[in-house]
Amino acid sequence: MLDPQLGGSYTVDMEVSLTPDQKAFVQQAIESGRILREEDAIKEALLLWEERERVRAEVLTALDAGDTSIARGEGRPVTEESMREVAADVKCRGRARLASEMPTPR
Repeated sequence: MLDPQLGGSYTVDMEVSLTPDQKAFVQQAIESGRILREEDAIKEALLLWEERERVRAEVLTALDAGDTSIARGEGRPVTEESMREVAADVKCRGRARLASEMPTPR
């Protein structure tokens, strides 16, 4: 069956078994008006799962980029001193930016 909400994609019916606690949770959401139907709860759960997986993929990509950068000899060792240097640099740049955004006295 075509579903216009899915851009004309075909929908597939499937049976999902919930635990009693999950059923009660969904029922409470329906009774409170947060969702209309049980199917909406499953769709919302899948959307959240998809988002979590997207973020996971982004984190893994960033880790790979970091590993590649380190393999090229970029980066710096993390020590107390290097962290102080980074903090001092951030403060210095932040103060310079703040000063540049302040209105000049007349």
